Amino acid sequence: MPDANSKLFIYGSMGLGVIGLIFTFMFGQGSGGATIIGGAMCGLGSLFTFMFWKYGYLLVPIITEHTRIIMRMDGGYEVPAGEEVITKQVGNVYYASAFLTIKVFESATEKSPEENVTYNEYFERAISNLKYVTKIVYMLYVEDVGQKRKMIETKRAEGQLRLARERDKSEPDVLKIDKYEREVSHWDLQLNKMIKGVKPMGVIAYAMTTSAGVSKEGAIATVKAQASELMTVLSNALNVEVKWLKGDEMLKCFEWERFYPTSPTELEEALM
Repeated sequence: MPDANSKLFIYGSMGLGVIGLIFTFMFGQGSGGATIIGGAMCGLGSLFTFMFWKYGYLLVPIITEHTRIIMRMDGGYEVPAGEEVITKQVGNVYYASAFLTIKVFESATEKSPEENVTYNEYFERAISNLKYVTKIVYMLYVEDVGQKRKMIETKRAEGQLRLARERDKSEPDVLKIDKYEREVSHWDLQLNKMIKGVKPMGVIAYAMTTSAGVSKEGAIATVKAQASELMTVLSNALNVEVKWLKGDEMLKCFEWERFYPTSPTELEEALM
């Protein structure tokens, strides 16, 4: 479902279509030009409504960045142009927060005790080099077995196809091959566990970092630097894929800081 920000653009697009329809009925009779203008407004309104409904999470950040629109929310929070961070002023201090999604390919139960010890050592060593507080959130839930198996088989087939295509290239990318091999291996392990009767556990993980500054621009610049560093640290230390969340996806995590989904269905519908 579209986020509140996307819905504003959806309603605006629908309004454009309605205005075009009214324009056509009022001035279109006997005027070919008015009919063309009204029809064009109806068509554009319908097109924009569909685009913002389907791809609002991509289009809204682009529009706000180029138009320098600042979105204001309850509690004094603001989303600057580009929708990469969330800011708030408290007294004379400005705070800015950024969110990163963490795509986990392998759980601790799939590693040997020795691998888990090494994994934790690398993680602690990497995190100890950070000079700021980092929040990492894991949300867990038991998934529907039937639907999960179909999804795993689909993802496994897609991963195998991407891997085969990359290997068939005249100059294959070694890093992409390694990434696709890990993805396929991950889905193989998940499928084998389900065949053995192990209930599938869904995991949604994200990280949050916050900075403070005497100006809004300073706080934003600092948190962007922190987020970039955190992406590198987490991807290397945890051997996971990390992505900077923007727009609706960022706002979902921000909302989860206050109230998180209470059922697996609700959580799955809000997947990043």
